[in-house]
Amino acid sequence: MKELIESFVTALSTVKGYSQNTCRAYRRDLLEFTDIIRAIGLTGNQGQDRKKPDSVSPAAITSISIRGYLGHLHHNCKKTTIARKLSAVRSFYRFLIKHGHLQVNPSDSVQTPKQDRPIPTYLPIDDMFRLLDSVKTDTWLGWRNRAMLETLYSTGIRVSELAGLDVGDIDAKENIVRVTGKGGHERLVPIGKKSLNAIHAYRQQLALDAKTIAAKRGQLGADDPLFLNRFYERLSVRSIARIIDKIARECGLVFPVSPHAFRHTFATHMLDAGADLRVVQELLGHKSLSTTQKYTHVSMDRLMAAYDKAHPRK
Repeated sequence: MKELIESFVTALSTVKGYSQNTCRAYRRDLLEFTDIIRAIGLTGNQGQDRKKPDSVSPAAITSISIRGYLGHLHHNCKKTTIARKLSAVRSFYRFLIKHGHLQVNPSDSVQTPKQDRPIPTYLPIDDMFRLLDSVKTDTWLGWRNRAMLETLYSTGIRVSELAGLDVGDIDAKENIVRVTGKGGHERLVPIGKKSLNAIHAYRQQLALDAKTIAAKRGQLGADDPLFLNRFYERLSVRSIARIIDKIARECGLVFPVSPHAFRHTFATHMLDAGADLRVVQELLGHKSLSTTQKYTHVSMDRLMAAYDKAHPRK
């Protein structure tokens, strides 16, 4: 089982071009799937038909086994997490069938749990402006933080895409950012003047710091990371999340603010201002329009509130 999982994960990386984080998540979910099946048995009844670790094979796992696995997950996991883990299992079995290891996919007859569709967390315009203006810029690290937050709000890109930006990805003349998204797909995203000005100021302050690689080499090259940590290396996704959380708390916002909240806020403000849904889909890099449509629920709430307030005959 583990050898087949590794072959599958390798195919995801080499054939489909999935990122390391995505491949790592697939591997983790599938190894967990194997462990749980061993623990609960092939019929899903824990303790009644426990198998030895080397006796479980993909061919022995049935739709009943997978339903037992999902039932086990229901105790500790959200519906979205369960759906993601089931998707990994389905993809794995499709891979096995494609390469001749199996003829039947036992996950085909297993339904995905019905998903809750919560309204995405976003910041009102006043709160977003207050957050951006609260960033201290007394050091090059402060200017970096300001540039990062301005870029997230200006472009709506994912935090992984922000972390992956290189110096050469910013075209200040054309007001464009070249973004490498999921699966290695590139897209061009407009960027505002305030964000470009913040990036320019950050790079100027970075070059003035005597310890930076900019000072040592003379100037950052196009292939160098745009956003650096205090060790002058590429800033990680986790570090960006910590920085944003710290700034939001210092700003006095009463709810946690994640990097993805900037993406939600970007989409919501664009739609509220009249942007076409398909334009927002292209800017966000969504393959499916249905993924973008979740942001219309936020706008619809505002429309209903305005209707209830203004219409004379409710």
